[in-house]
Amino acid sequence: MKRNSEKYILTDKMEWEELGGGVSRKFLGYDNQIMMVLVKFEKGALGSPHQHFHTQATYCVSGKFEFEIDGVKQIVTAGDGVYIEPNLLHSAVCLEEGKLIDTFSPVREDFLDGSGVAYFSDKN
Repeated sequence: MKRNSEKYILTDKMEWEELGGGVSRKFLGYDNQIMMVLVKFEKGALGSPHQHFHTQATYCVSGKFEFEIDGVKQIVTAGDGVYIEPNLLHSAVCLEEGKLIDTFSPVREDFLDGSGVAYFSDKN
């Protein structure tokens, strides 16, 4: 099935989708091959350890996060990027309120059908 977003995504006209645990998101564009998502984290919010078959690249817009990828931890701040190979176990803890831009290939169908929010959990 062919899926795609609108050509222009104007975020000031969008509501944040609340995912629970201090995490919310806005979809910034997608088709069957790629997806970009703006994710907002409150301090202490956790992206629980999980893995998926998608390639992921993340840009830290603001804040401070501790990522763990395949057992290796790294502090990430505004301007930093993160690359996550498919099927690697990874997680993130928000140390200072911030925003990430997550890009996935292929599209995260589980996000579009609402089932892909389980890895966001309550604050630690």
